[in-house]
Amino acid sequence: MSMNLQGITETDIANYLVNTPGFFERHAELLASIQLTSPHGQRAVSLQERQMEMLRDKHKGLELRIVEMIRYGQENLAIADRLHRWTRQILLTQNPSDVPEVLVSELQHQFMIPQAGIRLWGAAEMFQGQPFSRDVSVDAQSFATSLTQPYCGINSGFEASSWLDDPATVTSMALIPLRHDLATPAFGLLVLGSPDPTRFSADMGTDFLVRIGDLASAGLSRLLPPR
Repeated sequence: MSMNLQGITETDIANYLVNTPGFFERHAELLASIQLTSPHGQRAVSLQERQMEMLRDKHKGLELRIVEMIRYGQENLAIADRLHRWTRQILLTQNPSDVPEVLVSELQHQFMIPQAGIRLWGAAEMFQGQPFSRDVSVDAQSFATSLTQPYCGINSGFEASSWLDDPATVTSMALIPLRHDLATPAFGLLVLGSPDPTRFSADMGTDFLVRIGDLASAGLSRLLPPR
């Protein structure tokens, strides 16, 4: 019986094989004779060998993804440990007036931040005259209140940069507003600075800095007058 092959496409053949699962059971010898091109060279390999190569490549890809997931997990655990140590030092600080200095110094130490500074304009009267209560312009206070999330980007001459030890060397900054919640004005501002222009870039995520701001605001609440 002859078969008219005119008009038959590769798609037709593929569809036939997909819809005829018993074909290779009836013609098992074809599996051993099929030759394919290896992706690792131009040599011909059997179907079985090609399948093994595909499985090896798939397993290698899975292994790389697992290694990457483990690395991210280790990095996140390290960050969580640093955040825990930083928060613990704030809680262990008995004298409220020491909290801003401990907060800043421990933040620099735990997260290897070159420069950091803080100002509070909402502190209680007894804390006036402390370094963290030095004058802050109304514009800077309004700017801090306008921030719904931390600012990350270049140092474009913000007033807060002058709170750092060596502002001339700072090229990127993070400005973190300190407040009770988004419905209330900011009572302070935490500033982080680095000579590395990519350390605090405009496209970086700010979720971690938001947590820093929340914890710092909570720790500094002891310095504020009763609400």
